[in-house]
Amino acid sequence: MTNIHCAFVRLAPVASDNYEAVCDLKLHQTQEIYLASNLWSLVEAAYEPGCFPRAIYQQDQLVGFVMWVQETPQRVSIWRLMVDRQFQQQGIGRAALKLALAEIRQMAGVQQIEICYVPTNPVAKDFYASLGFVETGWDEAGEEMLAVINL
Repeated sequence: MTNIHCAFVRLAPVASDNYEAVCDLKLHQTQEIYLASNLWSLVEAAYEPGCFPRAIYQQDQLVGFVMWVQETPQRVSIWRLMVDRQFQQQGIGRAALKLALAEIRQMAGVQQIEICYVPTNPVAKDFYASLGFVETGWDEAGEEMLAVINL
């Protein structure tokens, strides 16, 4: 779904002035099984090297969270993407992921962007495929589907 307001979507670093609000963002209860909490994600970002946590804003309103990690000099993995339940179905997630992909593409040496998702998630496969991700099979743990964009 496209929304004219998506032109105003932007990413910003998670910092001392917005990390609590990022932690307060909520998914619909039925979506919580598919994604780790933002609190856990920020803990990961603090202790895992190469993490890039970003707050998603629609104009000045915090509406979501995305995080990726540079796994190797050539490969970046998107670990999280969420839009608060009250801002879903407006195209914000699509706009935010496009911005994240653009930022990742600017990283020197990156040749592949990957994302994993739970195959029972009813929207993930089509959503990621529409942005260029191609399924390659199960992740190393055999729990989630892996999809990649080769640059």
